[in-house]
Amino acid sequence: MMEFIRENRVVAAVLAVLRVYIGYAWLTAGIGKLTSGGFDAGGFIQGAIASAGGDHPAVQGWWAAFLEAVALPNAGLFSFLVMWGEVLVGAALILGIFTNFAALMGITMNFSFLFSGTVSTNAQMVLITVFLIVAGFNAGRYGLDRWVIPFVKEHTPIGKDKVKKEEVAVA
Repeated sequence: MMEFIRENRVVAAVLAVLRVYIGYAWLTAGIGKLTSGGFDAGGFIQGAIASAGGDHPAVQGWWAAFLEAVALPNAGLFSFLVMWGEVLVGAALILGIFTNFAALMGITMNFSFLFSGTVSTNAQMVLITVFLIVAGFNAGRYGLDRWVIPFVKEHTPIGKDKVKKEEVAVA
């Protein structure tokens, strides 16, 4: 099954459609925040902290403690990271460049939103993104990764070290 999702070209085409769909969702969310005249995550963070109390809290205590101690005092930084993170993840997924890293950053944001008590489309996005991550290179096969990943492997010390290790293993 893993070979099927990681190597099949028909699956790669389906993954490209899913990748562009998720990328579009991220890109439009980020652009919406950038063009709204000033996105501030502070209110969202305060709402998540408030949701940690009561009989049936929507936010777990450990996450609320993180939000209160780290995110809220740095709300400006988190606002910047959310806006630009959404734009960059969306653009990378649409273009199919560094697809696995973009998907990993996207799923990290999705889980942050879920931990903060916001469901919306995040659960659906997590599910689709898991397939992109599991597929590895195949998720970006019909995108810029088709050319960028081989170039990076050929022209960086990390890629050359891997090739040398494979040559030593064969010898």
